[in-house]
Amino acid sequence: MAQPTCHIKIINGNTCQPMTANINASAQAIKFLNTEIITVQPQTGPESIESFYDEYLAIPGILEQIILDTSSDAFILACWGDPGIEAAREITSKPVVGIAEASLYMANMLAAKWSVVTTLHRVRDMVEKTIQKTGLTARCASVRTTKLSVLDTEQDRTATLDILIKASQLAIQQDGAEAICLGCAGMSGLEKQLEARLGVPVIDAVAAAVKMAESLVHLGKSTSKHLTYRLPEQKEIKGYNPHFQAQSFYP
Repeated sequence: MAQPTCHIKIINGNTCQPMTANINASAQAIKFLNTEIITVQPQTGPESIESFYDEYLAIPGILEQIILDTSSDAFILACWGDPGIEAAREITSKPVVGIAEASLYMANMLAAKWSVVTTLHRVRDMVEKTIQKTGLTARCASVRTTKLSVLDTEQDRTATLDILIKASQLAIQQDGAEAICLGCAGMSGLEKQLEARLGVPVIDAVAAAVKMAESLVHLGKSTSKHLTYRLPEQKEIKGYNPHFQAQSFYP
């Protein structure tokens, strides 16, 4: 029996238009025929997210894409650190899937040990904290950082592929990784070439999130509002537009 149409909004966490386009291309290539996807980026925020400062400034713009949405069945946060995911789950009952979380869950079903290969060396702590939140630290063989900036992954795909191959080979040979999670949305679309060179599963985080979001929608699941992800408490939030006020979320 044919499934009903599923509407998913993917939110690139940064304001880099070429990355938004690449994320959309990866998502469109993997989705079911009856899934409709739109990919957007915040109106405000950093061009790339490579620090806690970047991440915190990006979150209001990400949340706004959910607050003002009236038609999507699920949301995907397409930045590997899943910035603002807990707040996003508070303001909507629709499923909210983070690409980091999705990629780790998928790798966990394919390999006993896996590694995350990601961007700049400074993001190691951010990546490790993301893994800790999923409760999967014991299954992580390593976090391999590189000299790649987020924007590098879009601007020079050949160099990006070479660097990812080398870092992944180290993770496999030295750390015992049996699968690789690509730790940046800008790396989407490179997983097949990497698998051919590495001989282990390579997880495109955007693709993983699309399939998980589709599954949650088709299963008819919604975000629990029992306790932790209840609507925010109603209080004044000074300096923010009316749609950010918690009372606007209530009937």
